[in-house]
Amino acid sequence: MRNKTHKKPERLHTVQIDAVAAEGKCIVRTDDGVIFVENPTGGPGVAPGDVVDLRITNRKKQYREAVAERIHERSPVRTEPFCEHFGTCGGCKWQHIRYDEQLRFKHQQVVDHLTRIGKVALPTIRPILAAEPTQYYRNKLEFTCAEGRWMTTTEVHTDERIDPRAVGFHVPGRFDKVLPIRHCYLQPDPSNDIRLAVAEYAMRHNLSMYNLKVHTGYLRTLIIRTASPGVDSPDQVMVTLQVAQDNPETLEKLLRFLLSTFPQITSLNYIINTKKNDSYQDQDVINFAGTPYIEERMDDGSGRPLTFRVGPKSFYQTNAQQAFTLYKTARDWAGLTGSERVYDLYTGTGTIALFVARQAQHVVGVEYVEASVADARINASVNGITNTTFVAGDMRDILTDGFFDKHGRPEVVITDPPRAGMDEAVVRQLLKASPDRIVYVSCNTATQARDLSWLDEGYTVADVQPVDMFPHTHHVENVVLLKRR
Repeated sequence: MRNKTHKKPERLHTVQIDAVAAEGKCIVRTDDGVIFVENPTGGPGVAPGDVVDLRITNRKKQYREAVAERIHERSPVRTEPFCEHFGTCGGCKWQHIRYDEQLRFKHQQVVDHLTRIGKVALPTIRPILAAEPTQYYRNKLEFTCAEGRWMTTTEVHTDERIDPRAVGFHVPGRFDKVLPIRHCYLQPDPSNDIRLAVAEYAMRHNLSMYNLKVHTGYLRTLIIRTASPGVDSPDQVMVTLQVAQDNPETLEKLLRFLLSTFPQITSLNYIINTKKNDSYQDQDVINFAGTPYIEERMDDGSGRPLTFRVGPKSFYQTNAQQAFTLYKTARDWAGLTGSERVYDLYTGTGTIALFVARQAQHVVGVEYVEASVADARINASVNGITNTTFVAGDMRDILTDGFFDKHGRPEVVITDPPRAGMDEAVVRQLLKASPDRIVYVSCNTATQARDLSWLDEGYTVADVQPVDMFPHTHHVENVVLLKRR
């Protein structure tokens, strides 16, 4: 029998990183084609302008993939990461790049997608709107409680016994490994303290955590939501614990510990989930103490701030401050005079629909998730807004001639689809409805560009405004105004 021979991995030495590519990867252009460079867990993060040694990890027909093994020269766009977990945690992957450069790369990503994929006539794309602040900007984080703690190289080789339980984030590419976070810069206080307290309580009382491989254990997830404090509203904190077993005595002791330790908690909830996955949209949420929601305030410019009730399952923009910038851009571009019928597609819990309602004659919100539509109706009632109609169902099935006849044909359509973009059948119906203006809000400019190419049949792109919602990541939101030809 012949011995198997293992080819030595291909390596490239002292090559310069050229630019940022899709999904936050970097790119190197060579005579032999393009190389996409990923940042491996625990490895050095690369930035455009770095001179590095690369190890090729995968070879495709049109490109290669690689990881950086050594950095010879550091790019001038670099800065020192502020988080001790950078490089191991899967979040904030652009911490090592100056924020002004992050904005430049995101703006260029919008330009590249709209020109290369959309291939439609474009106006000058406006400068990206920066986020402020760039730390502690999220109002929701979900932490995994797992028996599968990520070990550093030092920890792996130590003789000391290390507890395998952890409360934190999944390590990229490892569904079964969780990194215990000491301090996270994404969510304001008391998020860090609550997470650390839950972890310490579990260790002290020997509570088991869920093992994602064999599906045993008790604690599953910890979800923390915070509301932006307003002039006339106190801080509000929602905590939702997800457990895998119905053990009332154990659960009550933990929940009462949280209440006594953190009086800031205004909504304390739990979910008993015996499934083999952590998704909880199909599970019952039990309110243990406080209200079953927190309230987020947003000024819609009318002098009457909007109040949104946010429950454990509700969707609400995780960067509330920058959401105002996004929604205001969408409303301004809608050009409302008070006489327009507006359709808000993929309305979620009705945030955009309610934000524009006081400037419109009537707003029809359409959303696939029935629970979100129920939230939207509640939020309309809370704010005394009566000129909205919310409908639940699949967009492809709902947008028919009969629907337009029943609700009236829109003068303005605002659409904010998920990352997959709009279905072609939905675009066809929009072309048929022929509104005067379409305001397209997107979290994925690649699919937005594809949809713009379909809409080019009847619409001209009149304006483009990128918005940074998630600093230190490659994600970018984009608003496009289309006018009927």
